[in-house]
Formats: sequence, C-alpha cells, structure tokens
Amino acid sequence: MTRSSRSAPPKASAMLESLRGLGYSTEAAIADTIDNSVAASASKVDVIFHWAQKSSYVAIIDNGHGMSSGALESAMRLGNLNPIQNRGSSDLGRFGLGMKTAAFSQGRRLTVASRASGSEFACFGWDLEVLAAAPDGGWHLLEGPDDNSLGAMSLLQSTGTGTLVLWELLDRLVPPGSHQQDFLDTIDRVERHLAMVFHRYLEGSRPRLRIMINGKLVQPWNPFNASVSAGHWSSPVEQLNAEHGSSVVRCHVLPHRDRLTKVEYDAAAGIAGWNAQQGFYVYRNERLLVAGSWLGLGNPKPWVKDEIHRLARIQLDISNAADAAWKIDIRKSIAKPPHGVRQKLTLLAEDTRRRARAVYAHRGQVFRRPSEEPVFEAWESVVNSGVTRYRINRQHPAVRSVLDSPLSLEADVDTMLKLLESTIPVQRIWLDTVEDRGVSERGQVEGDQEEARQLLQVLYQSLLRQRYSPERARERLLRTEPFQRFPHLVEALPDQVSSQTEESSENS
Repeated sequence: MTRSSRSAPPKASAMLESLRGLGYSTEAAIADTIDNSVAASASKVDVIFHWAQKSSYVAIIDNGHGMSSGALESAMRLGNLNPIQNRGSSDLGRFGLGMKTAAFSQGRRLTVASRASGSEFACFGWDLEVLAAAPDGGWHLLEGPDDNSLGAMSLLQSTGTGTLVLWELLDRLVPPGSHQQDFLDTIDRVERHLAMVFHRYLEGSRPRLRIMINGKLVQPWNPFNASVSAGHWSSPVEQLNAEHGSSVVRCHVLPHRDRLTKVEYDAAAGIAGWNAQQGFYVYRNERLLVAGSWLGLGNPKPWVKDEIHRLARIQLDISNAADAAWKIDIRKSIAKPPHGVRQKLTLLAEDTRRRARAVYAHRGQVFRRPSEEPVFEAWESVVNSGVTRYRINRQHPAVRSVLDSPLSLEADVDTMLKLLESTIPVQRIWLDTVEDRGVSERGQVEGDQEEARQLLQVLYQSLLRQRYSPERARERLLRTEPFQRFPHLVEALPDQVSSQTEESSENS
C-alpha cells in the first residue's frame, strides 16, 4: 500500500529560538565558528569584540579560501550536511549546524560575507526579528548586509579571499544591565579557551594558525605542560584499534608543585584550576573537544575529580570518522568512549592515576631505583582496622639520635611524639589544601634554607658523635627527609670534626 505524505516544515522563528537553548558558552561558540576557518585552510583568524552597549558586535574574520555565492547560500542553511556522511581528514564539522547555532546562542542577527578566488563578494544573513515578523513562518534568508552592519562589513578586506562572520543584536552576550567590564571579562575567557582548544595549531615556531583577539595574538596553552621536563612523566604512545577506527593515547603525570616555579604552577593550572583540569583530553584532528574529564570511566564506579589525582592528564586522539561511536554532540563538548575501548582506557587511566597519586603523596621527589637505599621519611602511615593513622618515624636519624641520647629522655620524648601524632589537624590541613589557601607543601624547614642549614649542622654533628665518618654521614643525610632536597647544603658540610664533637667522642 502506498502511503501519502504531507510537507511539515518547522516554523523558522520557533525552530531557531529553540536552537538558541543548546547551551553554548561564548567561548565555545567562537571556537565552533573558527572550526570553519580551519576547514577553509585559513592561516589567520581575527576575532573583533566591539563594545557599544546594545549595538555591540562580534566579528570573526579569516583569510581562508572563502565561498562563492552558491556555496555560502548552502552553508547558511541549517543542517546543510548529513552528519553520517564521510568528511575530509581536515574537516572539524559534523552536523552542518555549528556556525548558525553558535551565533544564535549569543545574538539575534547573523551575517556572513565571503569571497572565493575568481568569485564576486557574497553576503547572506539570518535575522530572528525578521523571521518572527514573517506571517508565513518561512525561512527567509536575507541577501546582503543590514544597513546597521555596513561598518563591520568593512573588516573583510576588499582584496584576497576570506570570510567574515558577524554577530549582532547580542541579547545573550550583552543582556540588559551589562557593563563594559563584563564584556572585557568575556574576552579574557574566550582568549584562554581558544589558547587551549587550538593549542596544537598555535604551537611551534611556524604555527599553522594565528588567532588574534582585538589585535592581540593568542598564545597556546598546552595542558600537558610540555615546556617543563623536570618531574614530568609521559607514557609511550599507544594505539587502540576498534571497529569505529583507531585512537591514539598518551598518558601524562605533571610535576608536583615543588618542581615548578610559581609562574609555571599558575600557568599549568589551566582555565578551571588543577583539580578541574585532570582526566582525559579528547582531540579530533588535533582540535580539542573535551578538556579534563574521566569520561564516565572507573572501577567499580565512575571516578570523580579529586585532589590526589590532580596531576593526571591523558591525551586521546580520535578520528573524525568516529563521532557517532564516541557520541560527539553538536557543541563538541561531550564524548563517551565506545564499549570496544573502555576497558583498555580504564586500565591506562588507572595506571596514570596511581602514578599521579604517588607523586602527589611524595611531594614530587624523584623515586629511587630498586637498587638504591630508601629515603628516611619523617612520617609514616599505619593502617589498623581500616583506619589510617600517621606516626613520626622513630627510625628517622634526627628522632633516633634523641631517643638514643645518653640523657635517657626516651620515655619523655616518646610521650611528646605521641601527643603530636594524636593531635594532627588532618581535616583542617586537607580543607585548607583543597580550597587552595596557600598551605605550604614543603614544610617550614624547607621554605627557609637558613633554618634547614642549622638543623642539618646539628644532625651532622650527632652522626659524627655516633662514629660516622664525614663521608658516610653525608651519604645518610642525602637520603634523609627533608635534607635530600638540599644536596648543595649536605655537600657543603665540612670534613673536619668540630672540637666539641671530638671531646664528646673521647669522653664516650
């Protein structure tokens, strides 16, 4: 039986008003627009934020290959491309909606002007006010710029190829009551976001892409802190093959803050801070889609972002043919690993999290090789009936020298140590740390080299009184916390034994 059909197109104004609620942030909307510039082989993109209260606008101009009138008209249609069709290897799009929905998430008028080689200047636009007033509810694509847009149109150079995307009537970006400072704060967020999302395009002495915001060059932000090598662990590159295509994974554990300068530490924290930036970084065609997420992985339950795994970051590259399998959304902000790779990704992440926890817990120290002697740590953890308690290590040389003192203070000293152990403000320390209140992770002695030098001298003399040779005493101190962090102070200790030490040795 043949079924009849009826045409039931959506009402244009209602459809576009609904699409405004997809949830784009301003920075994500601009990144989505720049994807088209990358696909057009642009080497430069200028983003212009123009403040004029209700007449403010945002313009994105590239020097790509541009579009003819027919190509631009097609690009302005919503859903002009089928998401299940194959894409070119350099294509960053998928749904044929990005440029339009990104613009409407911020304002009510979108105008696009373009020039391709050998073609005339072309310009089309959508205006939600015009569509709302149309009695037929039709899709009325406007040809040419609005009279109020002519000034911004001049940003597209009269010669050469390229495309200009203009957002106006910015009711979402500049809502009633907005001030210029709000506009400037938005520009800062956009800059940081683009620096992260396109960092692989922006890096190198001859970058593939330059992005300018109001004339300022955007500097790349690499989430894996590639410029800092001390204390940085990276796994070998591993390729995962599945039905939907191959993925490439490389795991990283960033250095502990002890290994970074304040400038390096603040820079590596990223847009949202250390805790929020942990997890997987999912790229497609080297464009970052998801920044810092455990992707719903975990064993036995999904992992959450926490303090002790803040140094773990994993680079994951997928092909643009795997969008459906990875459930990439229109905003390019969500990814879900397909079943075929979940187990392997979980194993890799578990190993990375374990390494990150070890670096965090040991404050970034270089771990000894199996053949080396252990470091005498000042504190040790003891688990009893599922409860972890922290004790001062009685075998630490500084503690041992007091306990073994001929003055027989062992009982009193042990009582004092137990008092300290029973009153550690663990919860307060943890809370101050996670709230980033500037808690010193190095300790008071490590923060003051002069105090460390004085304490080192006392312990050195104590070891000499125990008939250690100067050489052997220095070796022991080099593996004693916290002095292993000050090898230059240990090596500077004198070879000669002080007269006080010699007298003590003779009397003993």
